[in-house]
Amino acid sequence: MPVSRSVVIGVDSSTQSTKAVAVDTATGRVLGTGRAPHTVTGTGGARESDPEEWWTALVTAVRAALHDAGTGPGGAIAPEDVVGIAVAGQQHGLVALGADHRPLRPALLWNDTRSAPQAAALTDRLGGPKAWLDRTGSVPVASMTAAKWQWLREHEPHHAEATAAVRLPHDLLTERLSGEAATDPGDASGTCWYATADGAYDPEVLALLGLDPAHLPTVAPTGATRVGGLTAAAAEALGLPRTVAVAAGTGDNMAAAVGLGLGAGGLLDHPVVSLGTSGTVFAATRTRPADPALAGFAAADGTYLPLGCTLNCTLAVDRFAGLLGLDREDALPGGETVVLPYLDGERTPDLPAASGLVTGLRHTTDPRALLGAAYEGAAFTLLRALDGLLTACGLDPADPAVRDRPLRLIGGGARGRTWTETVRRLSGRPLVLPAATELVALGAAALAAAAATGQNPVTLATAWGTGTGQTLPAVARDEETWGRVEGVLAAAGQGLLG
Repeated sequence: MPVSRSVVIGVDSSTQSTKAVAVDTATGRVLGTGRAPHTVTGTGGARESDPEEWWTALVTAVRAALHDAGTGPGGAIAPEDVVGIAVAGQQHGLVALGADHRPLRPALLWNDTRSAPQAAALTDRLGGPKAWLDRTGSVPVASMTAAKWQWLREHEPHHAEATAAVRLPHDLLTERLSGEAATDPGDASGTCWYATADGAYDPEVLALLGLDPAHLPTVAPTGATRVGGLTAAAAEALGLPRTVAVAAGTGDNMAAAVGLGLGAGGLLDHPVVSLGTSGTVFAATRTRPADPALAGFAAADGTYLPLGCTLNCTLAVDRFAGLLGLDREDALPGGETVVLPYLDGERTPDLPAASGLVTGLRHTTDPRALLGAAYEGAAFTLLRALDGLLTACGLDPADPAVRDRPLRLIGGGARGRTWTETVRRLSGRPLVLPAATELVALGAAALAAAAATGQNPVTLATAWGTGTGQTLPAVARDEETWGRVEGVLAAAGQGLLG
């Protein structure tokens, strides 16, 4: 006999797959999980996916999570126990829809770097980096949606002209669930056409892009805002009642912050390092960021989420392990070998045409040290953005109280011993390793619960304890390795890296 309880669904639609969790609203306990893969295509700088596959994966993952919950140790749940659902999606992706509201072409993903020339040109056309920072909080780079839209206008004008609606990945899925064209300030702030200074789309930027504001979704006040219930088609596909509240949802980084309890209802100005396909550093803060080296995002709860992003993180290091025929954990410190693993170009530093660089090889170099140097290069690139992040939060990075603030380490890499120890050694900071592994999906679940109950999503996630876990004490920072990698990056510059 089903146990009566209130359940919410959190969906993480990422680059490679969709994950869904069924969560007990009262306790935050994960009752069931589901997963379905995505396909990413493209060579060179191209990275594309079919948006229809995201919807199919969402339905598969949600049904699997509900099935898992029904057979798990917590007892079965009934469809009417589900009260809310929210989607957190990969940021920046450009989905161009035609008059029939179906994709005109595959989505251009966040890590598609073909739009780098358009990003540079747009920066100049508005008056330089400061003009963009004053308006949107971010300077266009290849990943931003504005640059991708401009690329589409220049390279596929027939598609741009046929576009009747523009959506981000999570926007598309939220609309499929609810029938409402809605987004939130967090994900919208990754487009570079949403003004964080005003909390609205920027008309001058839209004019610059030739983009009709009627083609864009409405921006809900927060990612936890209830935008509607399930459509009849979505309810049938998921096997759920139409009364399920659909939250506006948000971007994946914003949802991870909620899952960690970061925001006005929890921790402010506490830095996070996320180790995934891309690497990110971010923090929730009340200070509006305006640093050209960072993305000046809004958060899902009304605060801000300054973020530094690198394109090359776990996937790049795994590629080195594969080339060397080593297990990813079979690594040693790099020693005199330095690797800048910029296999997909790079975003921080802004080097979209970069390729990988290896230096310091000797006859005696141990392949395990070469792999360790790839870890060090990736971790260095990510941690290098940390001081700028803290400054953007209005903090002094040299203040001992700030310098000793722990890093919350999340993402797939955080489960790896070598990643953890490399970040610990190069940062010289204590690390918090949250026990929860699906923080984006859990953050989305908190948004869903807030949409259903009217509570603060960050306060809910804090009560659930999803951001708590093991704390590792600080070790002395490896200044020698840091200085060696920093020196190679400075010496290489554009000449060697492209």
